[in-house]
Amino acid sequence: MTQQLIPFISQLAFTEQLQWLERLNERLSKSMSSQDRSYDTPIKVVHADSLSTLERSQCEIAIVANPDPSVLTDFPCLVWVQSLWAGVERLLAEIPSPTFKIVRLIDPCLAQTMAEAVVAWSYYLHRDMPLYLTQQRCQHWQQHSVALTNQRTIGVLGLGELGLASVEKLSLNGFNVLGWSRRQKSIDNVVCLSGQDGLEQLFSASDIVVILLPLTERTAGLINRTLFSKMKPSAGLINFARGKIVHHQDLITALNEKQLSHAVLDVFVQEPLPQDDKLWQHPNITILPHISAPTNQVTACQIVCENIQNYLISGKIPRSIDLSKGY
Repeated sequence: MTQQLIPFISQLAFTEQLQWLERLNERLSKSMSSQDRSYDTPIKVVHADSLSTLERSQCEIAIVANPDPSVLTDFPCLVWVQSLWAGVERLLAEIPSPTFKIVRLIDPCLAQTMAEAVVAWSYYLHRDMPLYLTQQRCQHWQQHSVALTNQRTIGVLGLGELGLASVEKLSLNGFNVLGWSRRQKSIDNVVCLSGQDGLEQLFSASDIVVILLPLTERTAGLINRTLFSKMKPSAGLINFARGKIVHHQDLITALNEKQLSHAVLDVFVQEPLPQDDKLWQHPNITILPHISAPTNQVTACQIVCENIQNYLISGKIPRSIDLSKGY
């Protein structure tokens, strides 16, 4: 093959795919031209459907963004796949025993964007914005007392890259912060918990619970009526992880029974959320269209192209998903 072809596999809108292709190829060109000539084969990222059967059989790397996982079976010699998203649950679910490594996007910019969203929507609940929105709709003028941030406890489930950035920013804003992870961790200014007892302790003590867990067999349906029953009636929930982690019927029941006061949901089992879904109309649920931490094209392309460049020069695959853990 006269040049190294890297298929781009995606179900994004065609115009968005073109943007990604342009940015990726521009960045790859700059990255490879700045290196020594230890790797001098031209590289190009192309639409997967533009490749012939022979070309597909020669591809070692693929870049994916919301792909149809079945398309990857058309590339028998893939060594590793680079996702443009942090989450790769669908790939793991539909290709349970991949013959290639799966590399998710690890982008410090993504972590900071998520941390900003966690702080912003925590303040939304902390400063009673849902209550004032309800009052506005009823043309009702009433002031309510304002708690200080050091009087609020926020519990964060998941202490990976996204969770770590989030607890640090929450702490800087003066909140009392609890963090929960599968394995016990130690983080400055954060009370770290683990295990089932730690999970229940976090739900009981928190005024706001933020979900940033990866979706795995262990976390699917983890947040259900048992944990909702532990919450303060005034507490709120924010899910910025994956829809399947929260049992939505249990959530609706808990809200109706005043086991918690409000939920901010950015992720759902089906996206876009169907127009007839009852979550839309619940007065104590805020619906967001999966906007808590969108991938930044500029920084993502830089990281992806550096990963590709390092592999082509050294043969080293970037840190990949541990299939036994699901992340």
